[in-house]
Amino acid sequence: MACDISAGRSEGCKTGIGGIDIVYFANYVADLQDAVTYDVTNTDLITDVNGITNLYKFSLKGNNSFTQKIVSSRENGTTYVEQTLTIDLKGLDVATTKQIKLLAYGRPIITVKRRDGQYLLMGLQHGADLTEASIESGTAQADFNGYKLTFVSMEKIPANHLNCTTEATLATLFSGATIVS
Repeated sequence: MACDISAGRSEGCKTGIGGIDIVYFANYVADLQDAVTYDVTNTDLITDVNGITNLYKFSLKGNNSFTQKIVSSRENGTTYVEQTLTIDLKGLDVATTKQIKLLAYGRPIITVKRRDGQYLLMGLQHGADLTEASIESGTAQADFNGYKLTFVSMEKIPANHLNCTTEATLATLFSGATIVS
């Protein structure tokens, strides 16, 4: 049967680190999953993505997270993965407000760079929706001043890992895409 488990896992070392450093937004491309090449021995690892020309880089610090929740229903015979990205962008300016508006109107595909150096691709098939956004100026002088954004994608499988370790190899993996800061 195709859904039988095929491997075990030992307890890992305590060398991990949580959080995310950077997100890269790309405009939605229909049928992007057909333009993806997977590792021949591991179909959860992407080795090449065609059809995306620009990756828009947003550097992060602080309260940012990427969570994947697998939701299964025995009654309906269905399983999907809800991918949720929550980011805080500090500071307010006209240019960023415009980009937030465009992200809300669109359905971006998002690359998430974790603090441990791993890259994950969120919204490969359906893109991600900006489901909640607030533009805050705070009350007291030390209060948060910026954008709080939540993106959600519902996919068939968890976010794929990307076969890259640096921003340069990320651009190469996306067939020479330009990284725009």
